[in-house]
Amino acid sequence: MTIDTEFLKPVLALVLWTCVMWIWMYALRLPAFSKAGINPDDARHPGSYGDKLPAHVRSAADNYNHLHEQPTIFYALMFFMALTGGADSLASMVAWAYVGLRVLHSFVQVVIGKVVLRFLVFTAGTFCLFFLAGREALRVFAG
Repeated sequence: MTIDTEFLKPVLALVLWTCVMWIWMYALRLPAFSKAGINPDDARHPGSYGDKLPAHVRSAADNYNHLHEQPTIFYALMFFMALTGGADSLASMVAWAYVGLRVLHSFVQVVIGKVVLRFLVFTAGTFCLFFLAGREALRVFAG
């Protein structure tokens, strides 16, 4: 069995984006801690220092955490499709759309900060994920 690595490129792209967000988070967080006079030991409990940091700094950390939530379903689904014959050009296009929307979601959350816009982008990405999962369910269970 060979796995279509081209099909799995969106997975790698989202993993790399998560790494970029880790760098972005700490590039914002470390100077903000210093400026706010927060001792790193006081930050051992998430949320205990949040009101001392600017919103965009907190948003970067929130977004990094969000990239470990819903995308885990995406990763599992992509590998399931790659291993069971569900990898095709439509699924690939929808997977790339999902990744693009997750990247856009990061920028909206950290840079723009508008919750309604962020929700719309998140919802669009969720629909991509629902489409992939629903299509796979039909292929596997009804096909």
